[in-house]
Amino acid sequence: VIIEGGKIMSQIYLAGPFFSEEQIDRVSRIEKALEENKTVTSFYSPRHHQESNYELFSAGWAQEVYEKDMEELTNAEFVVAILDFEHQTIDPGTAYELGVATMLKKPMIIVQEETVPTNLMITQSLHTYLKSDQAVREYDFETLPVETYVGEYL
Repeated sequence: VIIEGGKIMSQIYLAGPFFSEEQIDRVSRIEKALEENKTVTSFYSPRHHQESNYELFSAGWAQEVYEKDMEELTNAEFVVAILDFEHQTIDPGTAYELGVATMLKKPMIIVQEETVPTNLMITQSLHTYLKSDQAVREYDFETLPVETYVGEYL
């Protein structure tokens, strides 16, 4: 945790899909909620860091983006992850990032707007479960209150 002038500063890695208009809308709302949250001072959203010295979607590009994202994930204090992808299915990249975060023992704040059965590997490893961008906007990243998963298991 970064401390500046006695104030704790949160460094957050935002995981989630951004491949469709619906997904981009959702991640944009979560980014805005993080920006407006008074307990958050910085976050990294991979969708804004796709640039590379290589051609888009080339092997070199993929390696560079992967390395940058893994460095940011490693350096983050917390992970905020958006589960909504395709009904009950989580985005494979987000699932991978959550696995890495679990192994690095990072608190995971999960956001899931849809009410669908959720995989127990996610529900049992999360720190906090939130249902809306408004809940992210109001969440206290300094005290990290626990909100358990409530719903059906998959």
